[in-house]
Parts: sequence; structure tokens; C-alpha cells
Amino acid sequence: MAKKKKESNKKRFEVGTGETIDECLDRIKAEGFMPVRRNEEPVFEEVDGEMKPVDRKIVFEAKKM
Repeated sequence: MAKKKKESNKKRFEVGTGETIDECLDRIKAEGFMPVRRNEEPVFEEVDGEMKPVDRKIVFEAKKM
């Protein structure tokens, strides 16, 4: 018999380009999740041989409510 894949209770949500943090949080709640962790990662770009931060990526980890 094939095993049934268990539905995950965790999901990652990334704040999209042009999307505010509040809009992302509303999207998380609309899908029935609750944010438990926020992670920010810098986005770098090489300029004249040097790495410079140009943006940041915000990712929320959420649990099913």
C-alpha cells in the first residue's frame, strides 16, 4: 500500500516585491496560519568588484492554526 503524505503544519511565506509586511501577514492569516518566526536575509549585488547590499528578503515561518 502506498503511504499517504501527511499535510505539513508548517509553511514559509516570503514578502513579495511591492508587498508590505502587513499584506503578507494578512495573507498568512487568510490561509489559516500563524507566524512564528521572521527571518531577514540581505540581497547583495556586485558593484566594481565589491559586494554591496541592495535589498533584503523577508521570510516568515508559520504554523497551521
